[in-house]
Amino acid sequence: MSQVIAPSTTPIRVFEDHESTVLAVAVFPDRRRMVTGSADKMLRLWDLKDGILLKTMKGHRDWVRAVAVSRDGRFIASGGVNGELIIWHGESGEPLIKPIKAHSGRIMSLEFSPDGELLASGSSDSTTKLWSTGTWKMQGDRINCGKAVYSVRHSPSGEHLAITTDNDIQIWNLGKRDRITTFKAHAAISSARNYSLVWTLDGTRLLSGGSSYDPTIREWDLSTMQQVGDPWTSHTDYIHVIAMNNAGTLIASASEDKYVRLWRLWDRRTIAIFKHTDPVYCATFSADGKYILSGGKDKKISKWAIPEDALPDSKVIALDTTARNACITGDLLAAEELLTHEIDVDIDNYISYANRSFVMSRQLNWDLALRDACKSVSIQPSLIGYISKGIALCGQNQVQNAMKAFDLAFMFTNGNSKTAHSLLLIKAITLFNADQHEDAILRVQELAAACPNADTLACRIVEAYLRFQLGIISFDAARYDKAADHFTAAVMTSAFSSNLCIHSMYEEFAVLFGWDLKSLWQIANQKRCYAFLRADKLREATESYRYLMDMSEEPTKASYLDWSIAFKKECSALYAAKGDAALAASDYDRAIDQYSAAIDLDSSSDTVFANRNRAESEKKLLEDALLNAQQVIELNRSCYVGYQLETAALHGAQRYDEAMEAFQTMLYKLENAPEAHIRKLRQDYLSASEAEGAIRKVIHAQMENAPIRLLDTTTGLLCDREAQINAFKMTTAYKDLLLWTMKHPHLRMERITKAVVMYFRYVMLSHRWEEKEPLLDDIHGKVVYKLNPVDGIIKLQSFCKIVRDAGYHWAWCDTCCIDKNNNVELQQSLNSMFVWYRQSALTIVYLSDAAPSLKPGALTESDWIRRGWTVQEFLAPKVVLFYQKDWTLYLNDHSPNHKESVAIMRELGDATGIDPQALVAFRPGARGAREKLQWASTRLTTVQEDIAYSLFGIFDVHLRVNYGEKKQNALGRLLEEIVGQSGDISVLDWVGKSSEFNSCLPADIISYDTPPSTLPPVSEAEMQKMVSMLRDAGDGELALRLYTMLDNLSAPRFSHCRLHLPCITFPLTEVRRICHQDQETHFTHEVKADGLHDLVITTEDKLVQFSSARPTRQTVLLVLPWTRNFLELSDFADDSRSMNDWSVPGPSSHDSLVCMSPGEHGPIDSESRLRALRLIVRLGQPFSAFLLARQHSGEYKRIASDNDIIAQVKDFASVRSMMDVRTLEIL
Repeated sequence: MSQVIAPSTTPIRVFEDHESTVLAVAVFPDRRRMVTGSADKMLRLWDLKDGILLKTMKGHRDWVRAVAVSRDGRFIASGGVNGELIIWHGESGEPLIKPIKAHSGRIMSLEFSPDGELLASGSSDSTTKLWSTGTWKMQGDRINCGKAVYSVRHSPSGEHLAITTDNDIQIWNLGKRDRITTFKAHAAISSARNYSLVWTLDGTRLLSGGSSYDPTIREWDLSTMQQVGDPWTSHTDYIHVIAMNNAGTLIASASEDKYVRLWRLWDRRTIAIFKHTDPVYCATFSADGKYILSGGKDKKISKWAIPEDALPDSKVIALDTTARNACITGDLLAAEELLTHEIDVDIDNYISYANRSFVMSRQLNWDLALRDACKSVSIQPSLIGYISKGIALCGQNQVQNAMKAFDLAFMFTNGNSKTAHSLLLIKAITLFNADQHEDAILRVQELAAACPNADTLACRIVEAYLRFQLGIISFDAARYDKAADHFTAAVMTSAFSSNLCIHSMYEEFAVLFGWDLKSLWQIANQKRCYAFLRADKLREATESYRYLMDMSEEPTKASYLDWSIAFKKECSALYAAKGDAALAASDYDRAIDQYSAAIDLDSSSDTVFANRNRAESEKKLLEDALLNAQQVIELNRSCYVGYQLETAALHGAQRYDEAMEAFQTMLYKLENAPEAHIRKLRQDYLSASEAEGAIRKVIHAQMENAPIRLLDTTTGLLCDREAQINAFKMTTAYKDLLLWTMKHPHLRMERITKAVVMYFRYVMLSHRWEEKEPLLDDIHGKVVYKLNPVDGIIKLQSFCKIVRDAGYHWAWCDTCCIDKNNNVELQQSLNSMFVWYRQSALTIVYLSDAAPSLKPGALTESDWIRRGWTVQEFLAPKVVLFYQKDWTLYLNDHSPNHKESVAIMRELGDATGIDPQALVAFRPGARGAREKLQWASTRLTTVQEDIAYSLFGIFDVHLRVNYGEKKQNALGRLLEEIVGQSGDISVLDWVGKSSEFNSCLPADIISYDTPPSTLPPVSEAEMQKMVSMLRDAGDGELALRLYTMLDNLSAPRFSHCRLHLPCITFPLTEVRRICHQDQETHFTHEVKADGLHDLVITTEDKLVQFSSARPTRQTVLLVLPWTRNFLELSDFADDSRSMNDWSVPGPSSHDSLVCMSPGEHGPIDSESRLRALRLIVRLGQPFSAFLLARQHSGEYKRIASDNDIIAQVKDFASVRSMMDVRTLEIL
């Protein structure tokens, strides 16, 4: 059953002078003064000790509803119901500023922040405002609270502000101005309102008072926003104010019901009641915590004494102030001298002996300590004597005897639970100092749990300090994880906060054991930081440091500023090292995290910013990387590194102009660096002009094999090469390349080439010219896309759009990209056409007469396939796409290269007679010249000379273009060049009419349409049989002479339209015409020649008939044009210049043959002799022959035949006839 407490109605003092209701009261930290505010519009300053009025403070024009005093006593703030705020000098009571119209409604509450930098004001106008105590200007925006504000209270740390309104209680983060939470509290009850408010000292809970509909005090856990326990009930009307004593143990509440109630916080019990004659509107504790000061409608301030048993513990140690202070400050010699003097004055002063024993124990002089303690007990047994004895005995490790001494001490507590509680704590501490650590802590914990009336704050403080001591012990033993646990336990106990004034409350511990409770919280936090650091728990160390900083007041932070700087630098260096390791391991996310942590702690290292930049660059976090680079510059402007990093970040962000500027600055820093090795680094970079020169060189090399003019598919403009280069220089690709080249001079060529090739890729158009094609003059200086879309313009526009949409910058069309009025350009273009198509990224073939279809055949039927120029246009490119009339892909084939399409290449091969392999992988040159001429033999060109000019690239020849020379001359020059460069005489194998250019060449390319005769080869078995016969017949020497003669022949050549042709000649001995009635334009002749079988020849010319009986003066020869292939020698010539076989039976395989000339040493039947015999066998096979007639001037002319002339020696005995080997000059 709860004890009934009689209200006290008699205050120990009354302060009277106000003329109306007292609405507000506040005390000064100096414990001497008090200020009050009243409905009489005035403030009054009082002397608490003497009870006299010091000053009446006038200035308000309406009721003074709220007053507050700053924690350092410098300022008084007062607020009126008219919304005016006045700031007064704390000492003189004079106003410091003119009244401020702070609110539009009543100012209901004022409070200074713990650090004294802010004043919070709450008003019925539903707002709360914060005022700077340095300027008395409103700081930040006002806080809109939604309803009338009745109370504002700062949290002990100053981080948060609690506000009560009609509807709720709000918690705000002052740094961010964010509302953290809100809850209804008393307003959850119908018609009730929230009135008063106070924080617990540890900042974890709030106590609130309600209005008349809920006149209770409720406790709230801020971690859950839930009510703790039952409401505190006793008041019957509005609770206008709640106050807490400095120790955080007592609560005072003042109510409209005329009562002031004193509550014990830990058990929520009322321990005293003070009654006014009228409603009470304000109340507070005195600074020393011994009194309550309250005022109200009775116009008075009453001073009430708090019951003794409710006050903090009385002192166990009776020391005068000087000695006590000496013990607290650690001046133990001074304390010893003072106590010794007391003993000298009064030798029987048992208290002085006990006190000196404490001092000796502090000095670890246990023998003297025990002697003094025993002396004290012998003079008069007492509480203090046995305590000193217990401590001394523990110091001598006589724990059991020490416990007996403490047990005897209990006899002198006189039943005072507080004294007994203190004694138990001292006993536990003494055990701890005797290395009974676990037992000591367990005793403290059990004391806190078992004694409902115990001072739990004292228990928590003692346990925290013991944990701290265990942390020190573990730390010194290098058990850092354990030390961190102990320090954490000490720091996190609710007993400690940087804001609690526990030192003065429990200074007995400082006297007896030298505890520094004042700085314990700070030191424990610092030790915890280092314990985590030494345990390699860097993150926990950093978090501990931040906790220390967050919970410390500004003056406290300033006191350990040097430690803070040193610790941050050490942590920062460790984070940076971890970042370096992560960066080296390419773990860029971790590297960024580690470097960021390092920078958060110490932002003075440009190296860390630089390394974080590198990690962020790897992650493509370019904006972040740029900020870091700029920070590097800011920290070290004389160094080139920041500008180097800034260049890279800007480069990556494609801010090229800025990057270039940063790079130039970097070069300047390198050139002007004081260190020689830094200046030498300048050699690793190029200037802008040097890089531009390197790029231009590659561009020019690229353009050597590109068209002179190209269409810009983006702008639609025709550009010459310089315009193309200028266009490139305007692109981001060029700027990117330029910067890269400047930074990587030793790696530049491959990158430059790749970029240049990519940009200058062009697409060629292959098409059938229509009637109205746009020429160069039609589009020069104009945008193709804006031209009137008619006739060939439509085709050109569509082509450019296709190319542009495919991602290519440049396009070429023969109709408009060549200046045909410029002979030099025309000459260059026609000679370069094949190379241009060859080097194109893509060639688009436009079949203007191919209707859209999914079936093949349109390609075969298209006019495009019959045109002369298109041969090289589909052979030269590596990538080709065929488009139909509507610019859709042929056969709807969307593959990237139609040369890889089996169906399209098969159709193209069937239509052209060209092997699909040659279509896909054509190689220009004279090899296979006869076959290539056959491909072009049926082609048509608008201009006759173009039948030859269009083949320049096919045969890789470069000749002068001379329109008007006629096709025979143009074709003759081409064939002359083929023979002259390669010695390939397969181009002489044709039937038809001779050319005026040279009789060995055809008048028209159509003569190559008929395939050359294919003569059967000799089988190897037959070859060996015949070789054996020749050897047996003794023809080896003759064969060897013939072989040597043929081996020494020079290659065929042209000179001034004359063909110098090495031949084996067979003079005709008889020509007889055979008459046929159906032959009118051609003549058939029977021909005989030495060593050859008789044969029949049909010619356009009528040959002179002759015989041995009727000879003729003109020499007529049948000749076998000589080719070195007969010799079975290895061909070392370049593929593009090698000769093809003449139309004679090809050599059989003879793998054992070795290239050896007859003059080399060897057996008589050497490889050379064998090769010579094999030559005789091959010459004995049928061969294609020419018919030549000697002219008056001694040269020869070829007599053209309508059919191949196939001749054969009669037998091996005729080999002597083959000895007539000559080089003939043929016109």
